[in-house]
Amino acid sequence: MAVPSIALSESPGPAGAPLVVLGPSLGTSTILWEKVVPALTGRYRVIAWDLPGHGASTPAGDAFTIGDLADAVADAIVASGAGGVLYAGVSLGGATGLELLLRHPQLVEGAAIIASGAQLGDPPGWHDRAAQVRAQSTSSLISASAGRWFAPGSIEREPDLSGRLLHALQDADDESYALCCEALADYDVRDRLGEIRVPVLAAWGEHDAVAPEAKSREIADGVIDGRTVRIDGAAHLPPAERPPGTASAILDFFDGLNGRDAR
Repeated sequence: MAVPSIALSESPGPAGAPLVVLGPSLGTSTILWEKVVPALTGRYRVIAWDLPGHGASTPAGDAFTIGDLADAVADAIVASGAGGVLYAGVSLGGATGLELLLRHPQLVEGAAIIASGAQLGDPPGWHDRAAQVRAQSTSSLISASAGRWFAPGSIEREPDLSGRLLHALQDADDESYALCCEALADYDVRDRLGEIRVPVLAAWGEHDAVAPEAKSREIADGVIDGRTVRIDGAAHLPPAERPPGTASAILDFFDGLNGRDAR
């Protein structure tokens, strides 16, 4: 398996500030983070990345693992010239973050794993979804995804961003989306959490049925230095549903790490 291609978008921040790397949820793009980024760039430089075949990334031609995605993110970090970055990722982006901590711990000083888990879903379900997308395209997922992604009232609060995220799902490359599903079917790092020594914040959305509180607590309890936080009023896409609450949780965590490092 080869390292997959991921596209990056960079947002300016203070010169010399620490770098924050943001990862997406399956079926979304960097727009997932666009209402959180302004809060981060007051103190940090920010890079967000797109999954293969999503957003600005080129489609994937070969199978890959979540670990391969982590390697692609690591390559991007090294290419940026930054060392000791801070990472935040949602769902599949959070799973990639845990793999990044396992495979490249020297590159990351802290990670916020949001609406995610050390294992997600079940393999048959992921394989069924991959088959559905290959047969019927990602358009067949719109209704079900809207129900999983958004808490009651979220679409009404953020109608434009919610609509654009659903369009991003529709526009995603079918084969790349299916390959992401198959990568998630094989993903399970529950028995390796104790190897992670980098500080981790595990955050869950109050209404998230995909990665509920138990998934976050499993991460925080399993790593050496873990903590949890609930993002009120959100389901599976907290950065889009509750941008202020998500930004506050991330900044409290990252700023605390910086303060601890400074002492």
